[in-house]
Amino acid sequence: MKKRLLLPAAVCLAVAAVALAGEFAGVRMPDTDSIEGKTVKLNGMGLRKKMMFKVYVAGLYVENPSRDAAALISADEVKGMRLSMLRTLAGTKITEAIDEGFERNSKAQKDALRGRLAKLDAMFPDVAEGDDIWLIYLPGKGTAVKVKGAEKGVIEGKDFADALFAVWLGPNPVQDDLKKALLGG
Repeated sequence: MKKRLLLPAAVCLAVAAVALAGEFAGVRMPDTDSIEGKTVKLNGMGLRKKMMFKVYVAGLYVENPSRDAAALISADEVKGMRLSMLRTLAGTKITEAIDEGFERNSKAQKDALRGRLAKLDAMFPDVAEGDDIWLIYLPGKGTAVKVKGAEKGVIEGKDFADALFAVWLGPNPVQDDLKKALLGG
């Protein structure tokens, strides 16, 4: 009798473990990840749509999860935004959307950030469905950019990272319901 109970219990535990990982629009993201030796937790994930098109699933990873967007932006700790592409896009389309987010949330700092924003723009190649983009803030180093598993470079400055994460989490985010989802709502 005990053997019969162990197998269903093991299956339930395995199913529960899979259910703990975030999943949205067919994209799975683990509950935790490791960045530069730090454990980061999935704060939230959601779908970016442009008009009627599904563009990507975004997942926000942070050391200390929170529902406070301003606190997440200003935290001087490891954090990462994973964009899992749901469609093929030219790199220029991605950079246009990020530039627009800078304009909407960090207009006053845009002149000071312009050169670093141009550096970011140059890092984006065309992407296809299934490709991942990681934007990772590393305290004391800057924002690391990884596209399709390849490291593209690091952009210095916490001010730049704050402006970049404000694209999704700022007062005028790229999409309101995506911000809410990234905040765990």
